[in-house]
Amino acid sequence: MPPRKGTGEAQQDEMPARRACATDEVHERLLRTVPGYAEARSEIENRTSRVLAFGAAVLRTGCTQIPIVVHVVYRSAAENISDAQIQSQIEVLNADYRAANPDKASTPAVFAPLIGDARVTFKLADVDPNGNPTNGITRTSSSNSSFTSDTDNVKSASTGGADPWPADKYLNVWTCGNLRDTANHALLGYAQFPGGPAATDGVVILQSAFGNTGTAAAPYNLGRTATHEIGHWLNLRHIWGDDGTGCTGDDFVADTPNAGGPNYGTPAFPHISCNNGPNGDMFMNYMDYVDDAAMFMFTQGQVDRMQAALDGPRSSTGVTGPCGKTLIKDPPKEHPKDLPKDLPKDVIKEPLKEVIKELPKDPPKEHPKDLPKDLPKDVVKEPPKDPPKEFPKDPPKELPKDPPKDPPKDFPKEFPKDPPKEFPKDPPKEVIKEFPKDPPKELPKEIHKDPPKDVIKEPVTDPVKGIELDPPKGPAGDVPIPGVGGVTPFVLGGGRPEAGLDPLMSIVQQLGLILAGYSSAAAQGQLSARDTARWQQLSAIYAQIVALLG
Repeated sequence: MPPRKGTGEAQQDEMPARRACATDEVHERLLRTVPGYAEARSEIENRTSRVLAFGAAVLRTGCTQIPIVVHVVYRSAAENISDAQIQSQIEVLNADYRAANPDKASTPAVFAPLIGDARVTFKLADVDPNGNPTNGITRTSSSNSSFTSDTDNVKSASTGGADPWPADKYLNVWTCGNLRDTANHALLGYAQFPGGPAATDGVVILQSAFGNTGTAAAPYNLGRTATHEIGHWLNLRHIWGDDGTGCTGDDFVADTPNAGGPNYGTPAFPHISCNNGPNGDMFMNYMDYVDDAAMFMFTQGQVDRMQAALDGPRSSTGVTGPCGKTLIKDPPKEHPKDLPKDLPKDVIKEPLKEVIKELPKDPPKEHPKDLPKDLPKDVVKEPPKDPPKEFPKDPPKELPKDPPKDPPKDFPKEFPKDPPKEFPKDPPKEVIKEFPKDPPKELPKEIHKDPPKDVIKEPVTDPVKGIELDPPKGPAGDVPIPGVGGVTPFVLGGGRPEAGLDPLMSIVQQLGLILAGYSSAAAQGQLSARDTARWQQLSAIYAQIVALLG
């Protein structure tokens, strides 16, 4: 495809002839140059494999709405894409991540049952980091001749781009022209996996591959580049495992077939590689390299990985609640910032006038007249008549007769005789024998000898067997459970060593079942406002416990 030019050489913008993504290239660069990134990635992947080993019951329920800020960095009027084009991209994302896209009907019958609803929605942010109203779009004019994945220069005002908003609260999306990789090849986009520097966190999309209107150009004019790159932001790998064409790569998802490299254009089904017949590659997956019109699905296994990311490294971004329209229209965290501007005018000025006028008129006239006349007669005169007659008659006669007779006879005899014999003999022997002898002997045995047998040996054998025998229910067979050993997925270096499965996992499982019940009730419209609030609180507690396990 020939390059498309603007008003001058500085505005040259070349669209790649076939899909190109530099996410894996950025990942490799961060491994080499950013201290702690390899360890962070290892920790995230180990935690993900641990969560997935327990199944979807421990994953968050409901839908998560993620606020997006789009930074439009332009060198020409054409690259300064319209609000309508940006909104079209948001609509594509909401359809794709809720499996509501009409073209999913084109999925081959053998793969159709694997389609997963990611339960993620997106909206343009309506409050900026300073608490001011916003449309979720920033616009920056730049004189850069190109933007590269190797320098991330589109992500900083100091290098001709736009500074990000706080990455723990917003998904930063940059659009620009003439996007290039390290080798100066044209790109459609790239993303940063969870665990990288906050200053560069987010995704970058070529402006002519953004949305489905305006400057969006075929064959990347259906908004699927953003769907693909945000999948990386939520910790998804390319479907072939980024090993070139060796058939040895792994995307760490059990229900995606092995593939011998990326697919391009619009392949015909089936496309067989790596001896994966008769069904072949799942080239229609959003994480392959086909044209926009040929990709239209995530699998449930990919959904579980994304949900694990939202429970872990992405847990601070977005609002989670029942899946529905109210979650999109009425985010609870953002409204209080707009109220202080309107309330002082209507609520403070008018009510003060009415309250001051009413209170002095009625209370002073009624209360002084009634209270002084009635209260002294009824309250002061009547109470002294009855209480003095009743209280001195009954209590003095009954109390002195019974208590002095029984207590002196029984209590002095019993307490000095029995208690002194029992307390000094038995309790000292039992209490001293049990506490010093048993706890010191048994606790070290139970803590240091017995638990390792139950906690370390059994989880090592059972989860691994379960994963190997029934891959669709858990992670891929070669993804290790922390503490079990095996290859470290996805990163260079090993993860944090662990002695075994944490006892908190039983709590996580039970809490996951409770949250699943809330989700089911929400889907049927049976949750009250109080139940919804409790659901969100439990979800937050669940996320904190899982974070402790990580």
